[in-house]
Amino acid sequence: MTTLYTSFSKFLCLSLLIVPSTLVEGKKEDPWDVTVRTSPYSFYHSTAAANKKAVTSTALTARHIATRRAIWKVATTASATRAAAKRAELRMITMEAMELSSEMQLADSGLDAKVLETALLGYHRLLKRGVVQRSDVLSICDFSQSSSFKRMYIIDVANKKLLYRCYVAHGISSGSEFANSFSNTPDSHKSSLGFYVTRDMYFGGNGLSLRIDGVDRGFNTLAKERNIVIHGAPYVSERILHKYGVMGTTFGCPAVPEELTNQIVPLLKGGTCFFIYYPSKKYLSQSSVLNG
Repeated sequence: MTTLYTSFSKFLCLSLLIVPSTLVEGKKEDPWDVTVRTSPYSFYHSTAAANKKAVTSTALTARHIATRRAIWKVATTASATRAAAKRAELRMITMEAMELSSEMQLADSGLDAKVLETALLGYHRLLKRGVVQRSDVLSICDFSQSSSFKRMYIIDVANKKLLYRCYVAHGISSGSEFANSFSNTPDSHKSSLGFYVTRDMYFGGNGLSLRIDGVDRGFNTLAKERNIVIHGAPYVSERILHKYGVMGTTFGCPAVPEELTNQIVPLLKGGTCFFIYYPSKKYLSQSSVLNG
């Protein structure tokens, strides 16, 4: 019996030694055992690659910063150049306004030097853009003045002569004696501020008239749709002023004395600069012509 038990034990031990490997749990990989999974130089190569990547990234960042600085420098220089050019332009226009005002004695005629300067600024900018085709004549309606004053000035810029100074009416909804409310809206019956360019003559309900295009974005660009034109009117006269104590008004057109229509309209036609002024902070700060 003892012999039989001993034989069985030996058989059992031998069987355990030859159990198929698929039935035995495999050895778990030691995550820290780098000698089994990698070469001895892997750590060195990994570190070198990381260092190279860091150096490349630093170089790209430095290049990007340098490029941005260069662009900023160019932009700053260009901005400074534009600002200097603008200051030079304003100085020249101020000098021109003072010269014209002095030689033509415009202050005695009621035209303020600042109004003339503003008109000249827009006039020169429109000339540069090619919007104004004729540079010989500049017309200014100074609506800061009473309608009972001769507040329209037609200036021969080249020869420094005041060609005409006459009455000019404003829109009925802009005010009575003084215009103080302005609009670019159709059927508002108000005057529109800003710079215009004169076009062609025609005969209409008010006789000889002159079409004008508003070129000051947001302030008078609907002039054509509103049928805003320069025309003569019998109610723009000293007779009306003496009779009623106030000048006649229009539906928004800058109407002139009827007896001057045949002289003024042909003189202004064909691309001259026509300016309606009022010391509106909104207009002066937002005019596309003055600030463009």
